[in-house]
Amino acid sequence: MQNYLSKICLFFFASFLCFLQPVYSQKFTNSLTEADSLYNQKEYLKSLAIYKEILKNGQEYSPQMLLKMAYIEEALRHYDQSMYYLSLYYHLHPNRAVLRKMEEVAHTQGLKGYEYSDLDFFRTQFRKYYMNILELLLIGAVGVVTVMVLKRKQAFFRQPAFRLLFLLYLGFILYYINLLTFRQQGITHKQQAALMSGPAAGSQWLATLTKGNRLTITGENDIWFEVKWQGERAYIRKKNLLLLPE
Repeated sequence: MQNYLSKICLFFFASFLCFLQPVYSQKFTNSLTEADSLYNQKEYLKSLAIYKEILKNGQEYSPQMLLKMAYIEEALRHYDQSMYYLSLYYHLHPNRAVLRKMEEVAHTQGLKGYEYSDLDFFRTQFRKYYMNILELLLIGAVGVVTVMVLKRKQAFFRQPAFRLLFLLYLGFILYYINLLTFRQQGITHKQQAALMSGPAAGSQWLATLTKGNRLTITGENDIWFEVKWQGERAYIRKKNLLLLPE
């Protein structure tokens, strides 16, 4: 019996490890240490170049690096890049201070797509803990199945009501994994980015966007992204958007 329980515990542990998805690492690399040193010495352009290389190569970095990059880009008046790095930071650490900063810059520069409600804040918080919630749901399902196997002779586990509830629980997990998705967003990084009514150059022109506007992507068609603009469907060339994490 003890050996059997040990196997169950091992299964729980293995299941938990399988669904752990670390978002980033805070381990400082030599490149990051060098860039931080240059930043502290006010060698901002040199530090920014190293920061960009770290991000491009997918190396280990700290979230504070993104804030420093946003600060430097804002000072250079590269608002599309500044908002991009602030959005990346917010994806890792949703907090209202970053929201207020983005709204302030957007208001000052006349940028669209940065309006937030309490519901939007809740969604970003929920997205942050998406994998943790999934892990708990799966562990709960494994736990119930384990108890059902060990106590299979008990009448409670053979009742239709219990089986129905458990099937609904499994159905919710499937919905959570496959259907509960977050729409991707992108930031315009071309000075004259045209919004069209259809996925073709000959479609009706709707608007011309400057750098730094944020759009919600609802689909794609060849070289075009379908986006939401002022409550309506529009299209923009893929090359004109910096994509944010989902």
